[in-house]
Amino acid sequence: MENKRLMSTAQLAKILGISRIAVFKKIKKGQIKAIKVGRSYAISYKDVPALSNKTSKEKKRIIQQAVKKTVSEYGETLRLLGRE
Repeated sequence: MENKRLMSTAQLAKILGISRIAVFKKIKKGQIKAIKVGRSYAISYKDVPALSNKTSKEKKRIIQQAVKKTVSEYGETLRLLGRE
């Protein structure tokens, strides 16, 4: 049997900074893969995108573009905030 690291909906909610209800909604929508265990759900760590260390090249490119745009538009404001 494969050894899987599982977490509860409450643990995932705390990690993601959202409510348990929001986790349940994401499970029902299929955004989070979960296993029904009795009346509860168990979520594998590998099935949670926010906990994955792998970021696709496309996502990295999008993030880099967003950072570049933010710095170009708000660079002076960011520098001033950094001094405080």
